[in-house]
Amino acid sequence: MGILALIVVNSAQLVMPKMTGQLTDMIAEGTFTRAELGRFCLFLVGLAVVIAVFRYLWRINIMGAARKMEYTLRNMFFEHLQSLSTEFFNRNKTGDLMAHATNDIHAIRMAFGPGIVSAVDAVFLTTATIYMMARTISLKLTLVALLPLPFMVGVGVGFGRLIHRRFRRVQEAFGLLTDRAQENFSGIRVIKGFAREKREEERFREVNELNVERNMALVRVHALFHPLIGYCASLAMVIILGYGGSLVLNGAITLGDFVAFYSYLGMLIWPVMAISWVINMIQRGKASMDRLDAIFTQRSEIVDPPESALDKLQGRIELRSLTFAYPSSTEPVLKGISAEILPGQVVGILGRTGSGKTTLLNLLLRLYDAERGMIFFDGVDIHDISLEVLRTNIGYVPQDSFLFSTTVRENIDFAATGSSLERVMEYAKLAEVYHNIVEFPDQFDTIVGERGVTLSGGQKQRIALARALIKEPQILLLDDSFSAVDTETEEAILQNLRRVFPGKTVLIVSHRISTIKNAHQILVLEEGMVTQRGTHEELVAQPGLYQELYHKQLLEEQIESVS
Repeated sequence: MGILALIVVNSAQLVMPKMTGQLTDMIAEGTFTRAELGRFCLFLVGLAVVIAVFRYLWRINIMGAARKMEYTLRNMFFEHLQSLSTEFFNRNKTGDLMAHATNDIHAIRMAFGPGIVSAVDAVFLTTATIYMMARTISLKLTLVALLPLPFMVGVGVGFGRLIHRRFRRVQEAFGLLTDRAQENFSGIRVIKGFAREKREEERFREVNELNVERNMALVRVHALFHPLIGYCASLAMVIILGYGGSLVLNGAITLGDFVAFYSYLGMLIWPVMAISWVINMIQRGKASMDRLDAIFTQRSEIVDPPESALDKLQGRIELRSLTFAYPSSTEPVLKGISAEILPGQVVGILGRTGSGKTTLLNLLLRLYDAERGMIFFDGVDIHDISLEVLRTNIGYVPQDSFLFSTTVRENIDFAATGSSLERVMEYAKLAEVYHNIVEFPDQFDTIVGERGVTLSGGQKQRIALARALIKEPQILLLDDSFSAVDTETEEAILQNLRRVFPGKTVLIVSHRISTIKNAHQILVLEEGMVTQRGTHEELVAQPGLYQELYHKQLLEEQIESVS
C-alpha cells in the first residue's frame, strides 16, 4: 500500500513540468487569460492536496512497516540470545551484542524504510521521467541528457562495494567501543579502588580513536561519492543548456518544451542520486544483516528432547564415570567421577579452587553438556529430561549472587511464583535476611541497584538463597553460597533448611568444613577427581585434604577465639 501511494505521488509530480511548459508557451504566444490563470491555480491546489494525502499514506505504511520490522527483529534477536547456551556468552562480549541490538538493527531499518522509498523513486521516477522527456518533448535531447547516466551508475556500484566493507568495519569498531564502556561502568568501583581512572581513560581513548578512524574512512568515501554524483548531474544540466538552447533557437522545440524538459531533468537528478543513496543504505543494511546472521545461525549445543521422560524430579542423582572438558580446552576439568545421591540426602563437596566443583553443578543444570550416559536423575539420562522440568525442579544459588535492578521483593520472587508479600517475607526469614531488609527505608520495595550494588556481599548471597528457596525445589544446589556470611548466620540458615526442607536433595559446595560437616556424605575433589568420600567423622580420621583443611580451620577458630 505504501509503494502504491508513493507511485501515485510520483505520478502526480510528473504532471507539474508539463503544465509549466504549456503555461510558458501560452504566455509566449500571448494567449494566456485570467480565467485560465484561475483554472491553473485551482488545478495546482488540487494536485497539491492529492500529493499531500498520498505522501502521508506512503510514509505511514512504508516507514511504519520499517519500524514494525525493527521491533520484530529486535524481539527475535533477544529471544534467540535467550535460547543460546552459556558457552556462547563466554565467547561473545556484552558490548558487541549491544551493538548488534542497537546500531545493526537501526541500519537494517534504514535500508528497509528510507531504502525502499529511494529504490522506488530510483526505478519508477527515473523510468517515468525519461519516458515523459522522450515521448512528449524530444528523443534526441533526452539521449544527449542521459550521456552521464552510465558513469553515474558505475560510480554508484563501485562505491557501494567499498561502503559495504568499510561500514562493516565501523560496526565492529562500535562494538569494541560499547564493550569497553560497558565493562568500565560495571567495574567502576574496582577502577576507583585501584586509582586506575587515567589508565582506563587511555584505554577508552584507544578504542574511541579506532572508532573515529574507521568512521572517517567511511566519511572519506562519502565525501568523494556524493560530489561525483553531483558533478555528473551538473554536467547533464550544462549539456541541456547548450544543446536544448540551440534547439529552441532553431525552432525544433518550443520554449515551453525546453522549460518542461529542464524541470523534468531537475526531477531526474534526485532519483538518479537516489540510486547511490539506495546502494549506500542497502550496503549498510547488508553489512549489519551479515553480522546479525552470524548470531542467528548460532545454535545451542544444549538441545531439548522431543518429549521429556520425567515431569517431576524425585531427587535421586547418579554420576557414572563423569568426565568433562570445556569446548575451548582439551584438558578435562572432571575425570571419571562416580557417585550416587539418594533423595533427601545432603551432600557436601569440598576442594581447592579449580578442582571442578562449580563445573559439576553447572553440568547438573545442563548449563554445559556432558556426554550421554554420565548423569542420571531418578534413573533417567539427563538428556531425556526437558530443560524446563530440570531447571524448574532445581534451586540454584551460584557463586556470583547476581541481583537485578529492581525491588528486593521482585528479586526474591524472580521465579515468578506469584507469591504474596507474606510468603516472600517467610522465605527471607529462612535465608536470615529478613531483619536486614526491614531496616531499609522502603523495606521489600527497596530498589537494590545494578547487580545489587547497594547491598553487602552477605545480603546479596542471602537474597539469592531466598530466591532459590521460594521455588520449593526438589533439588537445591548451593555453590559456595555462605562465603560472605558469618558462621553464626550460616549455622542458623542450615538449621532452617533442615527444618523446612526435609526430604529434599541438597548439594553444598563449600570451602568451610563447618558448612558441610553434618552432610550425609562428603565428596572431596582434587584436580577433577574424587579422592575421598564419606562422612565428616570418617574423613577426619583419614589422611588427606579433608583432614588437612579441618585441622587448619580448627586452628584458625582457636586463634580467633583467643584474640
